[in-house]
Amino acid sequence: MDLLSWAGLAATSCIAALLYAVSGFGFAVLAAPLFLLFSDPARAVQLVIIVSTALSLVVLPGLWRAIAPGLLARLALGSLAGLPIGIVAFRYADPVLVRITVGATILAFAALMAKSRRHWARHGPPLEMRPAGDIAAGAISGIATSLVGMAGPPVLIYLLLTGASSTTVRATLLAYFSVSYGATLVAHAATVGVPSQTWLTAGALIPFGFAGAFVGRRLGNRLGAEAFGILAMSLLAVAGLYTVLAAGASLAGHSQ
Repeated sequence: MDLLSWAGLAATSCIAALLYAVSGFGFAVLAAPLFLLFSDPARAVQLVIIVSTALSLVVLPGLWRAIAPGLLARLALGSLAGLPIGIVAFRYADPVLVRITVGATILAFAALMAKSRRHWARHGPPLEMRPAGDIAAGAISGIATSLVGMAGPPVLIYLLLTGASSTTVRATLLAYFSVSYGATLVAHAATVGVPSQTWLTAGALIPFGFAGAFVGRRLGNRLGAEAFGILAMSLLAVAGLYTVLAAGASLAGHSQ
């Protein structure tokens, strides 16, 4: 790996971790597409998973009281059920087509939620939080985590659609990621394998992530509900757009 690629991975880890600590979501949104600029797809996804697992253990303390235990348990259960599907897809699916589909779906949801914000404020959220919905959202997230390294969008979309408070969303997401990414990392190591060079690169990137998380955690404690909603939808839009553009660029490169 050349110096420019290494610097890009380190800078991305720091900035993405800051965003992650502020919102409870966003590391993979920013890191996954940018990591793809500096590394091959399989390695980039595994780097995101390893660094995210480490970050969740640093950002989570101090938010324990805001976690909804039942919600977290159902999301985790669904995620564990979805992981095997994502692992199989990771082995056999066309990564470019997967990213285009995922990115377009996220972008569509972000646009829908941005358009409907005022309507929801007057008439209430469109979904009611129920156990079956929690498990389904977790399952979709589990598939997405092992397939494209993005656990956040499915769960965040679900929680925003149910009108959960910003504090609950942030704390529950962070706790969920610590379980989801940890389980995904074990699954990758046990099935497709994680090369030693990937472990070494992730270990070198984690301190940069910790630095960003340290700053972001303090900023996140001052974020109001309205600002959180705007940030969350902006992150979803960026996630969808980046994913589609990165996949499109890869597709164009293969066709040449």
